[in-house]
Amino acid sequence: MRRVNRLAIVLCAAVVLGGSASLRTSDPRSAATRSSPRGAIDPNGVIAHEWGTFTSVAGPEGSAVEWIPQQGPSDLPCFVNRARTEAKYWLRAMVRMETPVLYFYSPQDATLDVRVRFRRGVMTEWYPRAEVTPAEIKSEMLAKPSFTGEISWKQVKVLPRAAEDFPDDSTRNHYYAARATDAAPVQVGTEREKFLFYRGVANFTPPLEATIVEGGRVSVRAPESLGDVVLFQNRGGLTAHHVLHSTASHAVMPVLTPGTRGSVATDLENLLVTHGLYRREAQAMIDTWRDSWFEEGSRLFYIVPRRVIDNVLPLDITPAAASVARVFVGRLELLTSETIDDVKASLAKRDRVGIQRHRRFLDPIMMRIHPTMKTDAARSDWMFVYQSVTPPLRACR
Repeated sequence: MRRVNRLAIVLCAAVVLGGSASLRTSDPRSAATRSSPRGAIDPNGVIAHEWGTFTSVAGPEGSAVEWIPQQGPSDLPCFVNRARTEAKYWLRAMVRMETPVLYFYSPQDATLDVRVRFRRGVMTEWYPRAEVTPAEIKSEMLAKPSFTGEISWKQVKVLPRAAEDFPDDSTRNHYYAARATDAAPVQVGTEREKFLFYRGVANFTPPLEATIVEGGRVSVRAPESLGDVVLFQNRGGLTAHHVLHSTASHAVMPVLTPGTRGSVATDLENLLVTHGLYRREAQAMIDTWRDSWFEEGSRLFYIVPRRVIDNVLPLDITPAAASVARVFVGRLELLTSETIDDVKASLAKRDRVGIQRHRRFLDPIMMRIHPTMKTDAARSDWMFVYQSVTPPLRACR
């Protein structure tokens, strides 16, 4: 505990530490036909579609490790609501739940109550205004296996014919990309948006583990079927990826060759459509996370099993929706020897640009390089990382 506290003290002012194989799917027709909800509105009620991301970092043994998923400036518009937190956004956790959005499609106006619970998790940002518990986040909450956070929106008006008059803080922000769908506007009180948005952090164990094995290959394991997994690498702007579909619980993915033909964005988009999203929703998700998902480094993307989503993040809609699709992408960051060596080289040369390439994953990377603060070299390196990070976004008033 003392080591973590000392690291937090050093970092507390920091701003940001914040191949393709053939694609096989269970229903090849889905990606071609589920392109748009137009003409597919259910006359019997509301259709709800949701997407989101669970981001984690693989440790040396393959399982997710704790890191500081909330550190750095907010990447959200100023009108988004934010939780109060005792930990000042230095909360250590295994999972960052990023930007789930709930879309609604309806043939006519409808009014719903929506509640999402987050087992071993807390809600940190949301829009429109909602009832959130706990009202203030404390560091010890996520350590309790029985702890559950919650968010609820009462009297959500689904307005398929309403004007798309949504808030805009006049900044370029990836939050807005999620609006590019055919979903109906929703309104809670006086606040109108294209979707219900929320975000959080949690301490549940992700359903996928990965380790780097001999020759740089990646060994991937899951409790049951691996399902759809994408290995991606970006080394100095040269990218490669490999798509795997497997019903086995273990596989070894190949070493990637930079410059592999094919588009990782296209392959991921098709996977999202196959698993239940409309084409424009899948495109909106890719556009929202394009700058983050495909940044420098190595990572696995996988489709989180629906049973895991419903267990970790139970969703209640009242009256019940005619149908509900929930498609979450798991992102497991791989701290390869190349990544560690790249940061070490940047530290040795005091190369700020090289340090900044690894952004919010610098905390777990630096924990691999300097797991304690016992030496002058360690303290000097940590301080250089702190001094090298990107300036904060403009403050919200």
